[in-house]
Amino acid sequence: MTGRTIDDLVEDFEFLDDWEERYKYIIELGRSLAPFPEAERTAANKVQGCVSQVWIKTRTDRDDGCAVFSFVGDSDALIVKGLIAILTVLMSGKEARDVAGMDAHAHLARFQLTEHLTPQRSNGLASMIKRIKAEAAAVAV
Repeated sequence: MTGRTIDDLVEDFEFLDDWEERYKYIIELGRSLAPFPEAERTAANKVQGCVSQVWIKTRTDRDDGCAVFSFVGDSDALIVKGLIAILTVLMSGKEARDVAGMDAHAHLARFQLTEHLTPQRSNGLASMIKRIKAEAAAVAV
């Protein structure tokens, strides 16, 4: 998924005819994630508010004085893992202050996910976004 933008994902998504194909696409995105280290499946990395098991490990690098925020994640649910992949494209590798101030829900609205995810999955997605933004805000300069 390196080099992909959220616009690329939306374009691919819109090309698909029905939601069964779109769910398959989300699952495939999740399968493209790098393996999540077993040692990082800790309570500290676990996202609260998700019905599925979800772990997110963040990292901050300094580049010319800017805090570049990135993360990796994993879930035991295939759809959720795909949602993590979408969030990775949207929010990882960006300046921490940009991630902290991002309206991720507005970007994700382009996928029409809220209309097609269960309320539990939507709540879990919101929990992941909240966690990512909070950690980005904590390191933003």
